[in-house]
Amino acid sequence: DLSTGIIYRRRIATCQNVIPEILRKVTICNSSISQVSVLKVPDIYLEEESWLNMEKRNMAMRSHCLTWTQYASLSEESVFRESLENPNWTDFTQKGRISVTGAGLLNCVLEAFAQSFLKQGVKK
Repeated sequence: DLSTGIIYRRRIATCQNVIPEILRKVTICNSSISQVSVLKVPDIYLEEESWLNMEKRNMAMRSHCLTWTQYASLSEESVFRESLENPNWTDFTQKGRISVTGAGLLNCVLEAFAQSFLKQGVKK
């Protein structure tokens, strides 16, 4: 955007499905299909948006999962900005949300797995 100087990007990312094979075998009842193994897909698709403001020296990113939207909501927000302590440092803030519905008793198991996976990514 020439008026604000903010660079905006929107893209679709493909990631390998990391759900353990034992969970991929689970079938979920659906009103239009009697049973479906929605977790047994090779890839997961994410939409990512980012806003880079060179003048203010910050970047915001937001992503959410496009796969399994009828059963799960997964989103993440990150902000990178110049540190107030030292302009050569970067402050990084990240928030994430996970919600699984429609999988019965497995909702909690799938949420716990997703939470554990995202925490591993944060540590990296």
